[in-house]
Amino acid sequence: MLAVETTDIAEEARSRHQLSPTATAALGRAMSGVLLLTFLLSKTPRERVSLQFVGDGPLGGPVVEAAPDGSVRGYVRNPRANPPLRPDGKLDVGGAIGRGELRVDRLLSNDELYRSSVELVSGEVAEDLVRYLWQSEQIPSAVLLGVRVHGQGEVQVAGGVAIQVLPGCPEEVIERLEQNLQGRSGITDLLLEKGLEGTVEVLMEGLGYDPTDLSAVGFREGYIPLSFRCRCSRERALNALIYFSPEEREEMIEQDGGAEVQCHWCAEKYHITPEEIRSLPLGETLPEIPKA
Repeated sequence: MLAVETTDIAEEARSRHQLSPTATAALGRAMSGVLLLTFLLSKTPRERVSLQFVGDGPLGGPVVEAAPDGSVRGYVRNPRANPPLRPDGKLDVGGAIGRGELRVDRLLSNDELYRSSVELVSGEVAEDLVRYLWQSEQIPSAVLLGVRVHGQGEVQVAGGVAIQVLPGCPEEVIERLEQNLQGRSGITDLLLEKGLEGTVEVLMEGLGYDPTDLSAVGFREGYIPLSFRCRCSRERALNALIYFSPEEREEMIEQDGGAEVQCHWCAEKYHITPEEIRSLPLGETLPEIPKA
């Protein structure tokens, strides 16, 4: 089992991208989901996993990426999309994403890119991730995701749990796990009432789960801190202007007093001064600052 609590991450994404309530729920679920997939699939700390939900709904679908160090980033193509509530009064995430394709990219430690895709069966995110895990690993899995918004759309709680039944698992364990999961499509109420560890205890009731066994929550050895963290930088923003012609660069300077480059992943804005624009070389990328 793996579990993540992503309330602060989902709230930061909402604030950065000025998301509607439904967009917040969709992106929050997707970020929890990609973290869980990253922890399940990554073999080394250098690997990354990204998900693209390419649906026909008004949201356009979330795009998210995570790494085993607990960093995650993401955006939606239409952040203000907010379809009517479902008949049960809940946010219609499935309708907002729609049907289409879930694309999964895994960047391996040797820099090899492994790409695969599955059909979007519901747009509700969790069900689509279960389908992907079954097709990619042929291991029965349960994925529960939840995001609760309140007030002006602020995130009250967000998180997710992934459970995989490995080969050789005793039948009585599977039966008890099925009982614990029966009727559960999300974990929002559990997270609100019991927190992350309490949620895990409920889902693992009767299975010998020890709350002091940190390996049940987190990545490999135990807990790791999670954060909304982008890989954009001022150097990358400058590189985005490299292929503009001298005439186009002068037009930026005359009309706007420089240039503003915005990262679509995190909505961070970089103002590029006229002096920086004029100093850029033509047609070749700048060297990146080495990571610490």
